[in-house]
Amino acid sequence: MADSIDKRLAPLREAIDRLDAQLVELLNERAQLAADVGRVKGEVDSPVLRTEREAEVVRKVTGVSQGPLSAAALANVFREIMSACRALERPSTVAFLGPAGTFSETAMHRQFGTSVTGLPCATLDEVFRATEAGAAEVGIVPLENSSEGAVSRTLDLLLATPLMLMAELTVTVDHNLLTHSGTMDGVRLICAHSQALAQCGGWLAQHYPAIERRAVASNAEGARLAAEDASIAAVAGDRAAVHYQLSAVAKHIQDDPNNRTRFAVLGRQATRPSAAPGRDKTSLILSVPNKAGAVFHMLEPLSRHAVSMTRFESRPARVGTWEYYFYVDVEGHQDDPKVATALAELQQVCAFYKCLGSYPAER
Repeated sequence: MADSIDKRLAPLREAIDRLDAQLVELLNERAQLAADVGRVKGEVDSPVLRTEREAEVVRKVTGVSQGPLSAAALANVFREIMSACRALERPSTVAFLGPAGTFSETAMHRQFGTSVTGLPCATLDEVFRATEAGAAEVGIVPLENSSEGAVSRTLDLLLATPLMLMAELTVTVDHNLLTHSGTMDGVRLICAHSQALAQCGGWLAQHYPAIERRAVASNAEGARLAAEDASIAAVAGDRAAVHYQLSAVAKHIQDDPNNRTRFAVLGRQATRPSAAPGRDKTSLILSVPNKAGAVFHMLEPLSRHAVSMTRFESRPARVGTWEYYFYVDVEGHQDDPKVATALAELQQVCAFYKCLGSYPAER
């Protein structure tokens, strides 16, 4: 029986080996072209990371595929190929909210592959500072969560930063309750980022109502503390569990089973419009005088020029009484004619206007 199966598998394995050899040859040919691109870019000091170009590559390869590989699987493969080829052009550093094991690190690898150098930062403020100072080529920060809403510190930092949004991506967030032993024996404290504690608040209140919860800078920081102290449990993801050698007391403890976080990539250069129209998104921060009809007049140019708004969120201003900033996302690139016209008119009625940038929309 075994001999019969081996005989049937032998020609299939030989065919796979031949294809693998061809793939290696083609990958090296692609890598050489990427190195040539890097030399050309180096002559004019052009940035290596072009998020709009990489998004276009992923869309093209997933668009021509007839299966059986899924679009998501192909996208993951090509992101790793682009990551390795990009490293031949010039190594890239990405700032993220650390330490190692955070969902921000997961988002970094989802967007840029594993051939980048991560720069873990203790706070979101440090992610912005490192990217602004050039210590990292780009930074990646959480924008909003499907359960808990906007990450307020990110919104505050976007208000003043010269950085621009270059990409967006959504990461599924699964939280686990982790300890050194895999049990809650002797545990007196549960540590995690404030957003994670809120996202798991119902589950924790039901199962461990008497144990104190304490917010720390990140979930990975909570995992680090749990690895050092058996009286501490952490709420964190699988990456943190592996990195800090923790065991799961319970998995998938988030109150919302479809818990997701939207991340943004920040950088110092603007992105170009996508090759296909309607593939981009533009983010704005706006403010209007506190008077009747002001918000209506602010948004009216978007309606008149058929520019679709996909997000509208208010946040109190730190100056003035009952003054607000509005965080707005619209479909299209700021250089698209109808978007550019609408934004020009919108500026005329706003007391404050800031375009955070245009970037490829995640589909």
